[in-house]
Amino acid sequence: MDKIASHRDLLVWQKAMDLTVLVYRLSQRFPANEMYRLVAQMTRSAASVPANIAEGNARGSKRDYSHFLSIAKGSLMETETYLMLMLSIRLNYVSEVEAQPALSLLLEISKMLTALRSRLAE
Repeated sequence: MDKIASHRDLLVWQKAMDLTVLVYRLSQRFPANEMYRLVAQMTRSAASVPANIAEGNARGSKRDYSHFLSIAKGSLMETETYLMLMLSIRLNYVSEVEAQPALSLLLEISKMLTALRSRLAE
């Protein structure tokens, strides 16, 4: 496995940061009464993805790193549920077209996390 100087060098972390920005921007369209409900949950889960990638990368062992990548993937799926598949679109807070760039990025990050965990297991 190649040595990475910082989690900021990881493409998956960079893309997770991009996704977090998209989620924050989309959530600005939500009604004010969702600020402390759905918006808080969705932005927290999105921000958790790059945070867990960074924390895992800073850990001393592959096992710990893999564990934090697993948590990042869980947060990613939580974000997907809030934003895409279940709530936001069903509640008509955002359209499928508006959510599509975030969904595409979400799927890409999911694949990247799976591949990185597989590399750690080698």
